[in-house]
Amino acid sequence: MLTVEVNGKQLILREISDQWGEDCHTFLSRPEMMHWVNERFSKERFQGTDEELENIMEAFRQV
Repeated sequence: MLTVEVNGKQLILREISDQWGEDCHTFLSRPEMMHWVNERFSKERFQGTDEELENIMEAFRQV
């Protein structure tokens, strides 16, 4: 599960997993966050359909 919190100028992204617990990433801009998202959800590494990947990317673009 991923959550994004907008806190003033900061974007705080929390990645919660039952295996790894919680991992927190802090970004100072949307382009910085989108760069991370593009690397984290690259087409080569993503194990879902293209539609699922596009839905994830669109959700991040809406932040």
